[in-house]
This record gives sequence, C-alpha cells and structure tokens, in this order.
Amino acid sequence: MSTSAAPHPAASRFAPLQNDTFLRACWRQATDHTPLWLMRQAGRYLPEYCATRARAGSFMGLATNTDFATEVTLQPLERYALDAAILFSDILTVPDAMGLGLSFAQGEGPRFATPVRDEAAVAALQVPDMDKLRYVFDAVTSIRHALKGRVPLIGFSGSPWTLACYMVEGKGSDDYRLVKTMLYSRPDLMHRMLEVNADAVATYLNAQIEAGAQAVMIFDSWGGVLADGAFQQFSLAYTARVLQQLKREHEGVAIPRIVFTKGGGQWLDAMSALDCEVLGLDWTVNLGQARARVGGAVGGPGKALQGNIDPNVLFAPPQQIAQEVTRVLDSFGTPHLDPLTTGPTHIFNLGHGISQYTPPEHVSALVEAVHTHSRRQRGL
Repeated sequence: MSTSAAPHPAASRFAPLQNDTFLRACWRQATDHTPLWLMRQAGRYLPEYCATRARAGSFMGLATNTDFATEVTLQPLERYALDAAILFSDILTVPDAMGLGLSFAQGEGPRFATPVRDEAAVAALQVPDMDKLRYVFDAVTSIRHALKGRVPLIGFSGSPWTLACYMVEGKGSDDYRLVKTMLYSRPDLMHRMLEVNADAVATYLNAQIEAGAQAVMIFDSWGGVLADGAFQQFSLAYTARVLQQLKREHEGVAIPRIVFTKGGGQWLDAMSALDCEVLGLDWTVNLGQARARVGGAVGGPGKALQGNIDPNVLFAPPQQIAQEVTRVLDSFGTPHLDPLTTGPTHIFNLGHGISQYTPPEHVSALVEAVHTHSRRQRGL
C-alpha cells in the first residue's frame, strides 16, 4: 500500500529522511525493529537539558527561543538511538496565545493569570492569531533542518478537553472541580469553549505540518478523568472535530496522526472510530488485547498502537528494565512482517511522560532492550 505520493519540489528544502521506521509503523507497514521514542524525551532527567534551560532563564524562555528549542529537541537523539524526535514545546501554547497569561513558577507547573470561568470569558474566546505562535513554527522548521533527515519530527498539541481543564482551573488540578462544575452546570459554555479549542488546535497543528512536522499527536492528558458518557461528549467528539480539519498530506507526503488519551483504555472501541492512524495507550492497557480489539487484520483497516511501559519501570535496575521491555513487546505479540501489505504494528513508548528523576543510563538500557528483543521477535 502506498501512503505517499512523489515528493513535491518544495519538500527538498529539507534533507531526505534516512530512518522512516517510525512513520512506516504509523502506516501499519512492516519494520525491521519496533520503533521507539519517549514522551517528554527532551526533559529534566537530562543534565544537558537542565544546563540549556538554565541558560534560557525560564521554561518559556526555552520554549520561545528557536535555537534553544532546537538544541533541546536534539539532545536525547545524541544520547539514544531513538526513531523519532518530538518538538520541544508545551501543550498550553494555544490558550496562552488566546491571552490567558501563561507562566511557569519554579516547582509549581503552569499557571494562567486569567482563567476562563464565566459566560463573558467564554464568549470572548476565539481562535488565536497564529502569528502569536510563530516561535513554535520557526522551531519546527529549525529542528527539521538540524535533524538533517536523521529521524522524523513529531508535532503536537493538547486536546480541546485537556486545554479546557487548564483554562478553567487556571493550573493543574487534583479534582477538576471547577471545570467539571462548568461541564455539568453550564454544558452550553463548555461546548462553546471546546468548539473554539478544537478549531484552534486544528489550525495550530496544520501550521506545524506546513512548517515541517512529519506526524502530529494530540495529547488528551485528562480525558481519563471524565465519566463514561461525558468522555464521549466532551472529549472524544472534539478530538474528532480536530482530526476532521487536519491536513492529510503536505507537499505530496502523507502525515500520520496520533491520539493519546491517558486513562482512556476503557474507550478503545469508541476511539477506534477516530480518523487517525495511531492510538497511544497508557500502562494500564494490555497491548495484546488492544491489538485484538483495534489493531486490525493483515491487509485490512486498523490502528497502529503506541505505548505503553510504565515510566516508573525506569527506576528499576537495567536487568529488570529489559525484562519489562520483553514483557511489553511479547504482550503485543509477533509484529506484522509482510512488506507487501499492511497489518498490526507497534511503536514502543512510555505509558506517560518520562519522570524528571529518571537515571539517563536507564533509558539507554530501555532503548537497547527494545531494539534487541524486537529484532529477535522478527528472527533478525
């Protein structure tokens, strides 16, 4: 099955891709090993990241500076044989561009100066001017050039629901009391906010694709806090609205789309209807069962699966890390091997973002174990 047309002449502004294993797995094509990347792979567990962040002066100073964002995006690739890079940015750039006043206090996480909590604030929301996010798109293009075709670049955004959680709460939350109060008391306001968020996210991701992102991912980090029924109405429906608007290809090259809902395992069957290529899974989901439910048959439609080792496995000794890697890969089962057709494929990842306290050498053990055992599964 062909998933891309001949490259458009404009595509030559970037170096040819040398390692397309990740992209082929997204398209459910056979690969010689299970591709691997890590959520939050450019982060505080790396001493070189901490050094660059110190030079930048703050998290936003890092994220809004093209050179710094490029530097930290490439840092994990210098250490580890990863199969994809992911843009260094934050999921809250979109509501920041809406004028909510994003800041990051040391040790406190993100905070908005003007949360959205009443009818007037919701009514004032609109899709932001993408020029306010030019620093993100400049970073995407800069990273593509700096990668020199080594691996593909993933762009991303938070989901409409996840953005709404931060926009209403004003910061991270333990109980989501404020956003759920609006959801149940004034569903009309919540729907209005989610409509604006969905259209903003779609515009934002399309601009990342135009800037050079070769795949895009929607992080529905807080979808799992919703009740059954509410998830479908307030999260899944608006993720679908984003996907409906996304570019299928750019400059003649097809762009795969990934959706990750933390805590969303119980809704896998509903999520299989989403217009995307890959579903990300957290560590609570059995990969083999997910493959049977949504992975599809050889030659037929289905979703590629991404995940899903518990990030805390990385605090165990290397021997135990290797054992857990083997368990996850064996849980998925024998990968699709026929190069002439499509079938169930797996992209190895964590079940959520890597912890800042992770020993960097333990990530080396993880990467080596994934490559070694996934090749063994293929008889290589």
